[in-house]
Amino acid sequence: MTARPEATGKTYDFVGIGLGPFNLGLACLTESIDGLDGVFLEAKPTFEWHSGMFLEGAHLQTPFLSDLVTLADPTSPYSFLNYLKERGRLYSFYIRENFYPLRVEYDDYCRWAAGKLAGVRFNTTVTEVTYADQDEVYVVRTQDGDTYRARHLVLGTGTPPHIPEPCRGLGGDAIHNSRYLDHKHRLQAKESITLVGSGQSAAEIYRDLLGEIDVHGYRLNWVTRSPRFFPLEYTKLTLEMTSPEYIDYFHALPERTRYRLTEQQKGLFKGIDSDLIDEIFDLLYQKNLDGPVPTRLLTNSTLTRAAYEDGTYTLTFRQEEQEKDYELRSQGLILATGYKYVEPEFLRPVRDRLRYDRHGNFDVARNYAIDVTGRGVFLQNAGVHTHSITSPDLGMGAYRNAYIIRELLGTEYYPVEKTIAFQEFAV
Repeated sequence: MTARPEATGKTYDFVGIGLGPFNLGLACLTESIDGLDGVFLEAKPTFEWHSGMFLEGAHLQTPFLSDLVTLADPTSPYSFLNYLKERGRLYSFYIRENFYPLRVEYDDYCRWAAGKLAGVRFNTTVTEVTYADQDEVYVVRTQDGDTYRARHLVLGTGTPPHIPEPCRGLGGDAIHNSRYLDHKHRLQAKESITLVGSGQSAAEIYRDLLGEIDVHGYRLNWVTRSPRFFPLEYTKLTLEMTSPEYIDYFHALPERTRYRLTEQQKGLFKGIDSDLIDEIFDLLYQKNLDGPVPTRLLTNSTLTRAAYEDGTYTLTFRQEEQEKDYELRSQGLILATGYKYVEPEFLRPVRDRLRYDRHGNFDVARNYAIDVTGRGVFLQNAGVHTHSITSPDLGMGAYRNAYIIRELLGTEYYPVEKTIAFQEFAV
């Protein structure tokens, strides 16, 4: 029997931990590079991307060119167009004349790509990362007892579901929106459902439940702390903020300014598709022709307390503009409260090698490194406070990976764009 590479003491150029779309893109882009040897470790048994939100017709908010590889290497065999060709759907996609892939289609594309890669290890949970000073390598240990040695790490563990503080430890069967489809039918059997949160996921769930409200007869509340149900700003000059020039500009700003802008810019990547907002209004109008629909939409409302007793949630909200508290009672509760990065516990032994800012978050360098050497540990996503709206943007994933590959190799393999915007961000 041939020994597995990790059991032979082999040292990789890099280990990628986690396999979301960004590290998967890195795996695709590095697969064919001679002289760059990496391995990717993923705890799940297979690739999975927001499967609880595969609502019928739900699509990406970025065009198909924002796939795993195209904006770094348009000739890559891992492109979305090549996936369509192999699936026999390229002409159907062409005739469809819609740039935005369906969400379930994008997930299948990622599974297709992952299935072609030799350097991916699923069912592999990382438990500890240490640093061997004498060899200048990171040592990655897994739950199965395997050890991987590498000169570099690329962290792609993603952002887990965020649960608001009042709901932590709350009893009952409340769910985060990431598990919506698995629990939809159980929710629809209740007398009332409350949806907390804003953004695209909340809007998709509200539209889905509103469409069947008269079939099941539940009361439906949608509550957000935002001042309004705001649309995703998707104008072309705004899209230039997903550019190398804007990253340069934003990264060079003072830390306090970057954090202030992070709060102000949420509408640039967390808003609702404007067509969906209009569709919700039209559906409300249509259903109200036969009389008032049992639904409420409430804005400016911060969830401050939550309790659960005898199958019912009592939710206390603060109407921020009126400075008034009010309560809602609901049998079902869906938290569309987004995702928030949590530093993996396995990094604890090497925290002294990582850089942090005054807020306790990673101090992500312009080249996406977070370690004291400036080129040893790289971070995918989780850098909104340093790289603005480009951090979670699928369309910037290939750019970031081309940048990281340049750092890993010490030379440019895929051209890294430097200027693409018409506007000037700095004076």
